[in-house]
Amino acid sequence: MSKHDLRARPVFHHTREAIEAHLTVVMAALAVARHLQEATGMSIARIVRELRGLQDVTINLNGHHLTAAPRLTDAAKAILTAMSAPPPAH
Repeated sequence: MSKHDLRARPVFHHTREAIEAHLTVVMAALAVARHLQEATGMSIARIVRELRGLQDVTINLNGHHLTAAPRLTDAAKAILTAMSAPPPAH
């Protein structure tokens, strides 16, 4: 996975704390990505592609709350099911 896959741009930090915080976030994201790859058997690029469009929206119309959710594809259902599975044993 590259920055291009996430549509990210370069990040420049100037303090030690900011650099350490950025590295912590990057390493956490890598751990989550590895877990998802192992749990689903799919590449991260495919997981991102399948889940990118999933969003719920709540509309407040004259005091009534309407919630709209996207229709899940079979691949999206498999990914979301795998995410609730226990972590793989090492």
